[in-house]
Amino acid sequence: MEYTIQSFAKLAGVSTRTLRYYDQIGLLTPARVRSNGYRIYGEKQVNLLQQILFYREMELGLPEIKEIVLNPEFDAQKALLTHHAQLLQKQKRLERLIETVEQTIEAEKGTITMTDKEKFAAFKDELVEQNEEKYGEELREKYGEKEIERSNKKVKGMSEADYAHVTALNDKLFAILKEMQIEATDELVELAVNVHKEWLSYFWPEYSKEAHIGLANMYVEDPRFTAYYDDRAGDGAAELLRDAVVKVLG
Repeated sequence: MEYTIQSFAKLAGVSTRTLRYYDQIGLLTPARVRSNGYRIYGEKQVNLLQQILFYREMELGLPEIKEIVLNPEFDAQKALLTHHAQLLQKQKRLERLIETVEQTIEAEKGTITMTDKEKFAAFKDELVEQNEEKYGEELREKYGEKEIERSNKKVKGMSEADYAHVTALNDKLFAILKEMQIEATDELVELAVNVHKEWLSYFWPEYSKEAHIGLANMYVEDPRFTAYYDDRAGDGAAELLRDAVVKVLG
């Protein structure tokens, strides 16, 4: 079946502007364009857009998605199996969060008691599992199984105050990187590195400058890390952070 851009957008639940942008960046081009300029999409584009939306759901950036789906060796069936496994993991995390909300409601009613640790256990578990899902293989290759397991244990052992503070540090780092997009002053560069270092202290059993620089380089070398920072703090944010870490610590 064929679709105009309007009918295709309605089918997929996206805007026509999104489809035009995907065409502009070479991510999803129409099957053909009529003489009147109308874009026409077919089955190939339907299947490709579905894959793109799956990857967007997993918070991948468009440059990384383009690199994946346009690779000549891209295996759609294998990708779908991966999506299925990851969505099942996400479902389990959501179920734990729902359970925590339900328990908290009962605790507010006074029908059960909840410790402070129990109130935040699901959030910390989600933090660990999301990190494992996205970057676990690469981090284990770089730092080793033992170090990653120690890091995960430290995260799960965070107190309520620790969890709140590490979340605030993350937001603060993004805010600093946005300011650095305008002007990367020496003061902002040093502040970004110090905030990032403090944030890392909640995840790493031990800190070292060399490991910090290595991680910052990975933010630029691995498109998933790059997309994580660039999507939240603007294009080039990952490079700004890497350059700041190298400048201050190198």
